[in-house]
Amino acid sequence: MGRLFWKFFFAFWLALLVAGAGVGAAVWLHQRTLDERGQELASGPRAAFLVNATAATLRHGGIAALQGLLEEWRDRGRGGAHVYVVDDADRELLGRAVPAEALAQARRLAREDSEQRIARLERADQRQYLFFVPAESKSSPHGAPPSPLLPISIGILASLGFSALLAWYLAKPIRHLRGAFDAAAVGKLDTRIGPRMGRRRDEIADLGRDFDRMAQQLQILVGSQRRLLHDVSHELRSPLARLQAAIGLARQQPEKLDASLDRIERESGRLDELVGELLTLSRLEAGMSGAADEEVDLMELVAGIADDARFEAEASGRQVQFSGEGAAIVKVRAELLHRAFENVIRNAVKYTRENTTVEVKIERRAAPDRLIVTVADRGPGIPESDLQAVFEPFFRGETGVATAGFGLGLAIARRAIEAHGGSVRALNRPGGGLRVEIALPASDRS
Repeated sequence: MGRLFWKFFFAFWLALLVAGAGVGAAVWLHQRTLDERGQELASGPRAAFLVNATAATLRHGGIAALQGLLEEWRDRGRGGAHVYVVDDADRELLGRAVPAEALAQARRLAREDSEQRIARLERADQRQYLFFVPAESKSSPHGAPPSPLLPISIGILASLGFSALLAWYLAKPIRHLRGAFDAAAVGKLDTRIGPRMGRRRDEIADLGRDFDRMAQQLQILVGSQRRLLHDVSHELRSPLARLQAAIGLARQQPEKLDASLDRIERESGRLDELVGELLTLSRLEAGMSGAADEEVDLMELVAGIADDARFEAEASGRQVQFSGEGAAIVKVRAELLHRAFENVIRNAVKYTRENTTVEVKIERRAAPDRLIVTVADRGPGIPESDLQAVFEPFFRGETGVATAGFGLGLAIARRAIEAHGGSVRALNRPGGGLRVEIALPASDRS
C-alpha cells in the first residue's frame, strides 16, 4: 500500500468517526431533552392511544364501564393496566398509589394543547378525572438501556471497512498512472492506461485518457523525428557521395578538372538548398517566423506567384490560370506566406501533364470568415492513403513522375499556413489530378 492510500484511508476514517460522533451527540442531546421534559410520563402514540381510549370509555360508558375496563386490563396483564385515572381528590380509580411527580407533571401537561395527548382531563358525575400513563421504572429490566459497546464496535469496524474500500478505489488508478509515467520516462511511449481504468467516469479516469493522448502524440513526434533524421541522412548521403566522386575524379584526371568543379558546385548548391529548407522547416516547427505580421493583399500576392509560374510553365507546354476578384486582406508574414504558395503552385506545375492547365482560385466564405485558395492540377494524383502524408517532410508518392527536389516543399507550406492560423488539405480531382485547398482567416479590413 502506498502513502496516498493511507492518507485517503485515515482522512475518510476520521471524517466518518467525527460525523458519527456528531450525529450520536445530537441524538443523545435530543433524547436527553425529551427525557427531561417528560421523564415521569410515558409518551408516544401508544400512550396517547391508551389515554384517549380510556377517556372515551368514561365519556360514553361512565365510571362503572371505565372501572371495569381497567380491572379487565389489569387481570389480563396488558399494558392498559398502567393507565392511571385520578379524581379531584387525588384518588386513583383502582386505589393504586400514584407517584407524586407523575401526577404533578400530568396535571401540567393536561392543560397544554399538544398534538399527542399523553395526559388529559374529562368530567363525569360532576367530577373531573385526569388520565395519564406513568413512565416505566428506569430500574426495570425492560427499561434498561443496552450497552453501547456493541453498536460502537460495529460502527468502528464498518467505518474501517468503508474507508479502506474507498481509499483503495481512489488510490488504484493513481498507482496505474504512476506506473505509466515511469514507463514513458524510460522510452516506452506505447504505454496506455485507458483499458486499466475500466468504466470509471471521474476526473482520475479523464487524467488517464489525457495521458494516453499525450503518450500517443509523443510517440508520433518521436517517430517523426526519427524518420526525419533518417531521411536527412539519406538526402545528405547522395550529394556527399557525388562530391567525393567528383573530387576523386579531379585528382585522377586533371584534364577534366573543369567538369569536376562544375559538378562540385552543383552538389554544394544542392546541399545548401537542402540545409536552407531544413532550417526553414525547423524554424516553422519551433514557432519562429523571423518576421513581423503585416497586412497583405492575398489576391495580389497569389496573382504575382501565378504569373511567375505561368512564365516557367509555358516553356514546358503547360498553363497557369488565376481567378479571383476584389480585395483579400490578410495579416501575415509576407515572405513566409509567399514561399508557402510558391511551393504549392510550383509543385502543381511540376506534376500536371503537358497541355493541361493549373487552376489557381481565390474565394471567400462567410461562415467562418475565411479566404480559400485552391490550386488544382491535372497530374497523376495521389493514393487516398497518402493524402495526409503528402505534407510530411521528405514524402515522395508513387506518382510515376521523376522529379528533382527533396520532398520538403509541401511540408514547409503546411507549417507556414498553420503558423498563420490556417489549414491545408489535399483532395484527388475527378478525372485525375490533385486539388490543394488552403484556408486562411480574413482580416477585418478585407
